[in-house]
Amino acid sequence: MRLLLISNSTNAGEEYLDYPKINIRDFLGPAKVTALFIPYAGVTVSYDDYEKKVRQRFHEIGHDIVSVHHFPDPVEAVRKAEAIVVGGGNTFRLAQMLNRNGLPEPVREAVRNGTPYIGWSAGANVACPTICTTNDMPVVDPLSFEAFSLVPFQINPHYLDANPAGHAGETREMRINEFIEINRDVYVAGLREGSMLLVEGDKIELIGSLKMRVFRYGLPAEEIGPAGDLHFLTAAP
Repeated sequence: MRLLLISNSTNAGEEYLDYPKINIRDFLGPAKVTALFIPYAGVTVSYDDYEKKVRQRFHEIGHDIVSVHHFPDPVEAVRKAEAIVVGGGNTFRLAQMLNRNGLPEPVREAVRNGTPYIGWSAGANVACPTICTTNDMPVVDPLSFEAFSLVPFQINPHYLDANPAGHAGETREMRINEFIEINRDVYVAGLREGSMLLVEGDKIELIGSLKMRVFRYGLPAEEIGPAGDLHFLTAAP
């Protein structure tokens, strides 16, 4: 499998998909690829507008996309895709639409058979076994919390260390600790903004200038930098 799992689409003060565009270009390769785009996480943007926004950035790097909502048979579109790209937004809405259209198993099968996969934010969440480490509100019933299971660990995108002044609620770390208290055999990778994971076969590489915070039951959270060994993420704790 080949996966590029991106924490966030946009860094502060930058244009949409600007910071990861070179990584996306290199991941897809020098020959033009027209990827199948899945815009289902979009809630306050139409699928047409979302497609246009992503296509503009892909054109800059010599590639293209076409959105799955144009196809009368989404499953067949997945099976014929040169690459699959899943955009960010609301993870619960994304999961709901994936399930309504019967796409989890076709996407899983396609990617496991070699179709490259790119996802950012919610699109990175659904590469995991479940969507249970998303930051999003459950604005709809997702029909199932199960996701693509392309990797055996969970990702928390947009991971934040901060506890804002005057905030008396739970921190992100506290929420993740709740998850691993109940799901004791699952790693959680807190992927900070501006970071991404490149998965190629059994190799996992952290890309970006920031460390990743890894959580596992019964042990202190661990900070791992881009040069760190991440192979343990493919095995149960």
